[in-house]
Amino acid sequence: MSKQHSSVRAYGILIHEEVVALVRSSNPLHDPPLWWLPGGGIDFGETPEETLVREFKEETGLTVGDPTLFSVTSDVRRRDNGDRIHTVRIIYTVRLVGGDLTHEVHGTTDHAAWYPLEELAGLNLAEYARAAIQEVVRK
Repeated sequence: MSKQHSSVRAYGILIHEEVVALVRSSNPLHDPPLWWLPGGGIDFGETPEETLVREFKEETGLTVGDPTLFSVTSDVRRRDNGDRIHTVRIIYTVRLVGGDLTHEVHGTTDHAAWYPLEELAGLNLAEYARAAIQEVVRK
């Protein structure tokens, strides 16, 4: 019997000198590999902004600051095991404070990269991330 699950997550859009910070899914079933915004699940007692800063550091090695609420999205999808998940994504814009780009080890992501904005069209990018980045760039 399939289950239903809700997940509230915080993500950040970091555009610095015409490149955007992205992370790659470590799930080998994503072929071609799937990319999305750095971020993740909110731990109990954490604010979305605290989650964003923590997850950004874990997934990319970068320290970000000045999170500004950009949008809130949600979708319902079916996982490979048949369960349904309702994901609420709180998306912020952030600025680079410091750090060196590194990759997460043993997480839901396995690679972090700076991608030129003009190369995003050819990338297997999560739809929520593509829409959010396009909207930020338009403004």
